[in-house]
Amino acid sequence: MNKLELIQALKDTQNLTKTEAIKCVDIFFGEMAKALEKGDRVEIRGLCSFHIKTYDSYTGRNPRSGEKVVVKPKKLPFFKVGTELKKRVDR
Repeated sequence: MNKLELIQALKDTQNLTKTEAIKCVDIFFGEMAKALEKGDRVEIRGLCSFHIKTYDSYTGRNPRSGEKVVVKPKKLPFFKVGTELKKRVDR
């Protein structure tokens, strides 16, 4: 399912206009992104959670040339599946 399919499902099940459905989806994902930008944890009970993982700087290797390069420290979002979703998928 992609964003457009999610918008269509919301529109059909909740009798919303397409504009209203787009606004709902944009608000939902926008607020999630804002929370993660601030470093907050986002949890949707039974489905999943997101948090920010911090990675330290390290020395890596360029796979093409083989030369050593310094990889800067970074922060990346980390997804963790919820128990209820695990059970639903693994039937």
